Amino acid sequence: MLEPTSSGVVVGERGYQMAEQVALVIGGIIGGLLLLLMIGVTCCFWKKLCATLAYEELPGTTDTASTAVSSGDGDRSPQSRPPGVPFVVPPSLHGQDWVPLSNGEWVKAPRAPSPASELLAHSSCSNLGVACVVGTINPELYKCPEDDCEIEFPEGCLGRLWFSVEYQQKAERLLVGLIKAQKLQAPSDTCSLLVKLHLLPDERQFLQSKTKCRTTDPQFDEHFIFQVSSKSIIQRVLKFSVYHVDRQRKHQLLGQVLFPLKNETLAGDCRRVVWRDLEAESLEPPSEFGDLQFCLSYNNYLSRLTVVVLRARGLQFREDRSVVSILVKVSLMNHNKFVKCKKTSAVLGSAHPVYNETFSFKVEPAELDTASLSLTVLQSAGAHESRELGRVVVGPYMYARRKELEHWDAMVSKPKELVRRWHALSRSPEP
Repeated sequence: MLEPTSSGVVVGERGYQMAEQVALVIGGIIGGLLLLLMIGVTCCFWKKLCATLAYEELPGTTDTASTAVSSGDGDRSPQSRPPGVPFVVPPSLHGQDWVPLSNGEWVKAPRAPSPASELLAHSSCSNLGVACVVGTINPELYKCPEDDCEIEFPEGCLGRLWFSVEYQQKAERLLVGLIKAQKLQAPSDTCSLLVKLHLLPDERQFLQSKTKCRTTDPQFDEHFIFQVSSKSIIQRVLKFSVYHVDRQRKHQLLGQVLFPLKNETLAGDCRRVVWRDLEAESLEPPSEFGDLQFCLSYNNYLSRLTVVVLRARGLQFREDRSVVSILVKVSLMNHNKFVKCKKTSAVLGSAHPVYNETFSFKVEPAELDTASLSLTVLQSAGAHESRELGRVVVGPYMYARRKELEHWDAMVSKPKELVRRWHALSRSPEP
């Protein structure tokens, strides 16, 4: 018998090691497959378990919920929990019902909306814009609400101007911001617009905005500075004149805005944004003693007669304007008897003073046929010295005629509406 050599022993050991490695690889593959199979089976059982434990709307509660629909807007009333049920599914979405399928599942079916719900949906979508889908962001909700002045323009409006006013007390500077204008009545859409700013009573010096072309709704966003002392600022009036510039570079006035700088306007050293409607410049020459413009309004429910003294023009002075103050006294008369008197603030050194001050009087409806208003323009040159520059009397036929009577009748026929008129001043015969 031949004995195995050492080389044969080595070959046998190597074959044994290779067999072990192959067995280990096969075992690893089989173990991995078994692990994947167990994971897949576990996931299937988990999904089935989650589906079994998921909330389901009970068939018995669906009928109860459908009978609790409101007739006005279709909302569902809160459900009561049936005995023996640990929870109750919340009501379904507005305008949808749950219907059962043959496999035991429940799906949402659309329901015909009521007229009230259609109106509500239409109004909500119109207010919120396009983004009416749940889960989406509507940019309109994050915008500042627009004032009614953005969309409401009275009939015959010449346009509207937005501007800001701020007075710096220490630096004695008036900061004026010209923001925008809308609905300007220009000759054509290809117009060129600009605005001139005056600080009355100085009409010789002015500041001017940039020209905006091919628009009737110009956006200016410009800032201007007037150097004016704190003592005379309350006597000044800001004047905005809007012009159309034609091809020959001629300026055509479209309208103007007069803004008195009162104490309440400049209080607090803060920036105030305001808007005003443009007014047409009167082409009629002033009367002999000047003219006065004011508004009348009567509220028959409150029995209040309101007078808004706006401005005067063409006043005649005898003394130096620098020492002359002009004010308007408003007197209520009844049967030619004095009832009450109120005065405006005094404006220094101007033949065209602007006031924009409002006064109210208690007048019963039955007294409109016997009451009258007397507006007197006074010149004050000292503490106790005053002289009448002219007066206007408005009232019923017993006291007034022509324009003064028409103004009073228009006030009575249009309750709660401000009626504005110019009136020529007259003087009482001197004794």
